[in-house]
Amino acid sequence: MTGTGSFERLDVAPVREMVGQLETRIATRFPERGLRKVAGDLVQMADEVADNALETQRRLRLVQTVARASIVLIVVATIVVLLVALKDAVQHDELASFEWVPLIESIINDLVFAAIAVFFLYALPGRMARERLLAQLHRLRSLAHIVDMHQLTKDPERLRPGFRSTHDSVDPHLDRDDLERYLDYCSELLSLIGKVAALCAEESQDAVVLDTVSTIETLTTSMSRKIWQKISLLPD
Repeated sequence: MTGTGSFERLDVAPVREMVGQLETRIATRFPERGLRKVAGDLVQMADEVADNALETQRRLRLVQTVARASIVLIVVATIVVLLVALKDAVQHDELASFEWVPLIESIINDLVFAAIAVFFLYALPGRMARERLLAQLHRLRSLAHIVDMHQLTKDPERLRPGFRSTHDSVDPHLDRDDLERYLDYCSELLSLIGKVAALCAEESQDAVVLDTVSTIETLTTSMSRKIWQKISLLPD
């Protein structure tokens, strides 16, 4: 995070560093576990968010420039057409009052179509940015569910002396310390997924994007809370 005199902004570099460190820690302790690949996917996504942020800004500036130029052209062309039409109508004194109706109707149609075109061009950069960000956020939401799937079968109850397994019981092949560390890594991954999601919307004021980020943060927090309930049930 960076800021002048205070922490005001979430910066991509520290988040990317933390994700990379977590991936290394998981690879060191659980090199053969699928959780390592999930952490690697999150590293890749953090890199993509950083790269896409710069690329998106360049594209948006170009689109905004073209859109604004097109808006000016449409407004000027509409004004010129309306002035020419009114000038011709005024010069024809013999026009009856009812003959002004088609002219007025044409003017209204031109204004409506011009307004629609201006609105479309004005909103175009924002829609492009929203589409890209929502695609990234959808992948992050899916990644959070994948992390949750990895921890579902890691049941601390099987470490209790009185536990009786069945034929269908899933053995995680983890002792008490490894299970605690594994669950802790899952919780850290979920937290960092929320941070990467927040990075996606760092430059956005779009209500849909911000609401999606909030939903992902709520989801990962809820999942992490369930994991810590499991950790609290681990036998001493």
